[in-house]
Amino acid sequence: MKPVVAVLGPRDAGPGERLEMQRRAHAILEQAGVDGVDRIDVPAKGGGDEVEGSLRAAVEPLVPALQSGSLFGGRRGVLVIDAHQLLRSEAEVAAALLGGVDGSSAMVVFVAEGSLPAPLSQAVKASGESVTVKKMRERDAADWLARESRERRIRLDPEAANALLQRFGSDIAALAQALDQLATVEGPVTGEEVASRFRNRPDEPMWHFSDAVAAGDTGEALRRLADFLTHGHPLQLTAFLLGDLRRRAMAAAAPDLATFASWMGAAPDHFPVRKAWESRERVPDEHLRRALDALARADLELKTAPESSHRVTIERLTVALTRWYGGGRRRRAG
Repeated sequence: MKPVVAVLGPRDAGPGERLEMQRRAHAILEQAGVDGVDRIDVPAKGGGDEVEGSLRAAVEPLVPALQSGSLFGGRRGVLVIDAHQLLRSEAEVAAALLGGVDGSSAMVVFVAEGSLPAPLSQAVKASGESVTVKKMRERDAADWLARESRERRIRLDPEAANALLQRFGSDIAALAQALDQLATVEGPVTGEEVASRFRNRPDEPMWHFSDAVAAGDTGEALRRLADFLTHGHPLQLTAFLLGDLRRRAMAAAAPDLATFASWMGAAPDHFPVRKAWESRERVPDEHLRRALDALARADLELKTAPESSHRVTIERLTVALTRWYGGGRRRRAG
């Protein structure tokens, strides 16, 4: 392995992705056989103590760390967390130092969301390599849970595994904490054991809900709705659903994918664009009009009616949308 590695995660990384990114970084350093790690946490842009030179105070230790290596003849590790937050001047300094890193005495790992600043990215391409951590989905969390429970020698029965995923979604940081607690259970862990210990609901992205609505799965959509309302507000959902409906309507009206993508201001292979285009035949025009009317009425109700009625309003909207989105096919003219 090269002496410089970038561990790159999704731009909107959540707790699970951040945990996996740091786990990968520590595994790389462990595999390299370093005898210690100098960790540098890069503050957010605009944060940290400003200094007269090119580096903020929190980033200054990066220079001696990259220059010195181990003082005792071993191999020293340098771990830079949130490297995407490096200022351009800081990235330029780091990039200039990477060319002189001695792989026999130092191993450098940058952890970043999205991408590294351009000067540093170019230097890593020239003298190192990159590892990508993809966005964590629930199926990825299921694989992670199975692997992690085996490594910890925790016996989860299928009901327990499903219950954990329903409780925590794709948040593997929370799943790891749950496994820490379950490690004390003797024998197989059951779904009942999980339900009695963990009563929180996952703080998960809204597209889980919209996917269930689009599939016409009323039961799953209502479960996802309950999960979301534990942390979010119904008006967030109506705004999200309105954006989804707008994409559906534009896809239905567009003569071809290229035109639809240009209307959306995105590339044809952009995932939301491709997803809306591929599903354009599934919902009849009449159902789209009903959905728009129902969304407008629900939005008004949520903004004017007492809060005690909000949950019923959004539940009724959910049931209606699953019926309209999940059944029938749009008829194309001609």
